Amino acid sequence: MDPLAHTLFGATMAEAGLKRKTAMATATLIIGANIPDVDGLAMLVSSDYALLMRRGWTHGILALIIWPFLLTGFMLVIDRLIDKRMRSRNKIRRGPPMRPLMLLGIAFLGVLSHPLLDWLNTYGVRLLAPFDDTWFYGDTLFIIDPWFWLLAGAGVVLARSKSWKGISGWILLGTAATALVVSADIVPFAVKVIWLAGIAAIIFVRWTGRHREATQPIALGLLTTLILYIAFMIIGSTLTTTQARVNLSERGAEVKQVMANPLPARPLLRSGIAASETHYYRFTINWMRPGSFELSGEPIPIVEPDETIRAAITSPEVRGFMNWVRFPAYEVRSLDDGWKVIIRDLRYVQLEQEMAVGIGMAVVELDEELNVRSVKQ
Repeated sequence: MDPLAHTLFGATMAEAGLKRKTAMATATLIIGANIPDVDGLAMLVSSDYALLMRRGWTHGILALIIWPFLLTGFMLVIDRLIDKRMRSRNKIRRGPPMRPLMLLGIAFLGVLSHPLLDWLNTYGVRLLAPFDDTWFYGDTLFIIDPWFWLLAGAGVVLARSKSWKGISGWILLGTAATALVVSADIVPFAVKVIWLAGIAAIIFVRWTGRHREATQPIALGLLTTLILYIAFMIIGSTLTTTQARVNLSERGAEVKQVMANPLPARPLLRSGIAASETHYYRFTINWMRPGSFELSGEPIPIVEPDETIRAAITSPEVRGFMNWVRFPAYEVRSLDDGWKVIIRDLRYVQLEQEMAVGIGMAVVELDEELNVRSVKQ
């Protein structure tokens, strides 16, 4: 999921009651919900190195055990520094007392929420790293989900930021999120209207002050609704996978792998890819109506890499990409002095598309002796 979703989820857990359990709980949940993404620094090296590192050991089982202890120790140091500063100014510190064991448990909740949310989308996460590089996919939520933002953000907005500075920050964030949702062509008009109605409701409740005595129950109710929404989406993806297997089996295709791709802001619709031993099948479906299953285009043959393709995909410059790719499709084009090998991951790039290099696509140029001349991704 995106950083905003992780942050809002951690903050919502805090507002739902955990911030009252111990000092530093809110900061611990927000930091813990984001800390595995320190691997994003790999982008400073290269995009391929980032793919090699992303959602790997910082998201894996060993790190998930270590992070909470490191985070708790850090927060205990910060707490002592705050106490020292308050005493030096003869001020009384408000809020719950520090409970280290409770803080450690809260740190585990914050940290574990991160790979759980990352697992929910089609990008994947390597939960067993560094012992095993296997990718796990929940195929449940689009990587940017406006309903997730709305449910996770509403309780936090209502509970926090009584100052004009804080309110201005929420206005800026809400405006940016609204602009993204409303301007996106892939978001249906009805969804945009519902989003605007939800934002208006948050503003109305905040403005009238009717939430002031019930911020915790509101946040807890919204967090519960969010969890139910995720469960609903999991059911949708599970049924999509089953229905795709059944429909393709009836057409004579026995598939071994299915990806149920959630569409942005449309919880009942899925597009997807199914893979048999010989072909990829793209499809769309409304999982509440199994009869709506439709194939999108002709089956795509799964190409066994020849010498030219192997020279491209074994290049060190695409090591990260090839480790991450899930549904690879290869295209070889002849050049005057060599070859161009286009590698597409059908999760994100359609075979017939001619597009600039970006997520899901790499282009490797080889000379006549199959030596790598250039790589773009």
